[in-house]
Amino acid sequence: MSTLYRLLTEDDTSAFCHKVSEALAKGWVLHGDPVYAFDSANGVMRCGQAVTKEVDADYTAGMKLGQQ
Repeated sequence: MSTLYRLLTEDDTSAFCHKVSEALAKGWVLHGDPVYAFDSANGVMRCGQAVTKEVDADYTAGMKLGQQ
């Protein structure tokens, strides 16, 4: 069994909420507080949220985390 970790990021739009909602629907669990920062290179606010998931498989660097 392995614990997987992902950091979801996106511009501050509904796309970020949909990305997090999709991960939760697939069994991922929120890990810590969300973050919010200004991306000066692109002139937009960006959001981030860490999520974790327990899986019945050994972790490998080649795993497609979003497909777990």
